[in-house]
Amino acid sequence: MGPVLVLVERRAGRTVLRSSAALLTLARRLGTPVAALCGPADPASVAALGRYGATSVYPVPTPEAQQYPPAVVVETLVVLARQLSPAAILVASGRVGHEIAARVAVRLDSGIVTDAVDLRTGPDGPVAVQSVLDHSYRVESSVVRGVPVFTVATEAVAAEEAPVDPVVRPVDVPLPGSARTVRRVSRPATPAGRPDLATAAVIVAGGHGVGSRDSFHLVDEVADALGAAVGGAHTATQLGWCAREAQVDQVGRIVHPRLYLALGISGSVRHLAGMQKAGTIVAIDRDPAAPIFGLADLGVVGDLHEVVPELLAEIRRRRATDGMTRRSGGAA
Repeated sequence: MGPVLVLVERRAGRTVLRSSAALLTLARRLGTPVAALCGPADPASVAALGRYGATSVYPVPTPEAQQYPPAVVVETLVVLARQLSPAAILVASGRVGHEIAARVAVRLDSGIVTDAVDLRTGPDGPVAVQSVLDHSYRVESSVVRGVPVFTVATEAVAAEEAPVDPVVRPVDVPLPGSARTVRRVSRPATPAGRPDLATAAVIVAGGHGVGSRDSFHLVDEVADALGAAVGGAHTATQLGWCAREAQVDQVGRIVHPRLYLALGISGSVRHLAGMQKAGTIVAIDRDPAAPIFGLADLGVVGDLHEVVPELLAEIRRRRATDGMTRRSGGAA
């Protein structure tokens, strides 16, 4: 079987992401997985990729690829595709992943299928399975021109190990002009004690109904009171009320918290797709016909500017009462 090129992401302090393990699992169904690794090929990362079947590892030629423009990653994938003639190119879904995959497809004059939840081989090449219309049914698609490029919703894929011993292979990539001058960009730090959105057990998210950037402090206050992460609907992130990395929907972050508190979020199809697997969903919105109430376990119809301060007061009252009870118990 021919090679299948997988883009492997990595974050500071970690080897490779779970999404990369899922991509390699799918790649084994289509051919022989080879990995384009964002960052240096350190032994821990190479071993992790080998555990999920990557036979070759091609380091993206930058010390920390996530600190550089997507142009560097795009150029690397294009060079490797022209060298290896892969059966497919796999990239994890998400805002950056979609951008990279689309640019690679244009450069290679290839077709692209986004947000696949499964891949299989067909008589004419790889077949992508997509879950559409709020997961009401599935469709299958094939690329009919060029190297198929797929973005994969990796949370839908169970990673399976298939250990091999990878070979690290250097790749000579002429850096695009926009990438020759490297500018390090720092993201705003997550407030102390606030969990990461991807793994948070509790998420408080705000939408258009919050009203303004100044009013978004209500979302932050509730999150801090509950020890939760902060998320935002598409409108809130586009207007700059919260960070783009906090966008919860099918093209942003897909989350699975135990509790999801939606403040002023009407509930578009794209947003519901990003949070519908939460254990318990609580929604506050002034529109009784808001679609999110059809999914919520508990809904409050009202002005969040009146409801949320009452909610905060109750949370703080209960926290104070609980603290007093614990201190009394300790004294006894």
